Amino acid sequence: MNTSPLTAERDAHRARYEALRAEGQGATAKALPALTDRNLSVTKDDVLHRERIPGGWYWSTRVARGEALRIVNVSGQSAVSLIAWCEADMSERLNTADTMKVQWSTGLRKGRVIYTEMGRVAFSIIEDTVGAHDPLMGPTTRESMIKTLGPQGARNSRDNFFAAAAKYGLTRRDVPACINFFAPVSIDGDGRFVWRAGQRTAGDFVDLRAEMDLLVVLSNAGHPLDPALSLTPEPVEVIQFVAPLAAADDPCRHACREVERAFEFTERHVRRGSQP
Repeated sequence: MNTSPLTAERDAHRARYEALRAEGQGATAKALPALTDRNLSVTKDDVLHRERIPGGWYWSTRVARGEALRIVNVSGQSAVSLIAWCEADMSERLNTADTMKVQWSTGLRKGRVIYTEMGRVAFSIIEDTVGAHDPLMGPTTRESMIKTLGPQGARNSRDNFFAAAAKYGLTRRDVPACINFFAPVSIDGDGRFVWRAGQRTAGDFVDLRAEMDLLVVLSNAGHPLDPALSLTPEPVEVIQFVAPLAAADDPCRHACREVERAFEFTERHVRRGSQP
């Protein structure tokens, strides 16, 4: 029986979809590097800045391509929410949906990357001691904090993000969905979000290498599901430092074919932007 061109095209797309899914959920996951030893330090000469973010507050900064942020969960009880924009064009923002979709996983950890909504790589996760980060739930809000902690629980990550955006001349509609680091969230068999207690340890850290010039906001105002949510979370430390650019054999670059293409797209875009 002859196959129509439309059916053949559909079958080809389906085959490619299945091949990418098998790679993303199978070979890629198995090839991810091991988690980082907590004793790994940042070389003193590479450190550009240190910041301590008190509980309930936020911090924003410019992170240039080739720099990295180490976020340290000093007490082991904090969850840190992050958003980012491309500095050259702030209409290009971090995109959690594409970050999960392209890598076929909600599990962000060492070896994964974080995408912008233009299909470029914003960050590579180059070191990670915990492997428990949440791109699904979103930030704490005024409503969620008051519901959990009462009227005094006003400080929250969503309002922190709105305040930070205003300083850059942006509005609420410019604030993208966030990623929550040190947030051990999973999905059970009924499709409900579950907090996996005991996954975090004092001194855990994650290193995010910028693959383009970015404006970044970090908020230390807890996680909506954290059973130990507090009015004043413990402070976290951030170290901004110089990091080597992704080499040809960088494990983040080769997480899967889609990520390889994203790196090529990003680097071509960066080169084009540097031309007079």
